[in-house]
Amino acid sequence: MKIIGIEKTSLIDYPDKVATVIFLAGCNFLCPYCHNSPIVEGVGEKIEEGELIEFLNRRKKFIDAICITGGEPTLHKDLYDLLSRIKRNGFFIKLDTNGTKPTVINNILNDNLVDYIAMDIKAPFKKYDIVTGAKVNIDSIKQSIQVIKESGVEYEFRTTVWKELLYLEDIIAIAKEIKGSKKYFVQNFKDSETVIVGKNKLTPYKNEELNIISDVIKKWFGEFRVR
Repeated sequence: MKIIGIEKTSLIDYPDKVATVIFLAGCNFLCPYCHNSPIVEGVGEKIEEGELIEFLNRRKKFIDAICITGGEPTLHKDLYDLLSRIKRNGFFIKLDTNGTKPTVINNILNDNLVDYIAMDIKAPFKKYDIVTGAKVNIDSIKQSIQVIKESGVEYEFRTTVWKELLYLEDIIAIAKEIKGSKKYFVQNFKDSETVIVGKNKLTPYKNEELNIISDVIKKWFGEFRVR
């Protein structure tokens, strides 16, 4: 496992909790809008697991939870052991995933190793390969969605949107595919120097455009927001 980064304190990554965010290197997608290109490419100094656990335990009085993100955490064969170790130390755990490893997700959820899971829905199912830059097994994506919805664990689905490849009708199509879920969040693209395709290449939506979409689909979910 390659632990490649830590954000000591986050007030936004775990709902209603103060969290430390742990970044695991590598991903099986190459989404053009991804702002974690150094993490995806594995650029950075590796942090040893023992060192990480010691660091987290020293911060127990300051944080409530740990968020495991990437890259794609479920690609790491030692993820289960890392989650187990963190859970034994008394933290709430949130896992971010792209949903390509439903068996891994199912095992983690069945053994109560996470308290919250967030899955990125990258595109309508028919456009996954185009948006992610990878050959995607859509059955795995669908299976992960179902496993998460039936798990009893707190969860959210979310989609990052931008104008070049994800159109307004695509957002509606995604919402229809996960209709009835507890939480669905649409995240407007934010540009930065670390975006995979480079800065100033992609275009976010105007707030009023996303508000129109919100009025159409918000009734399909327990909670819906544009972030």
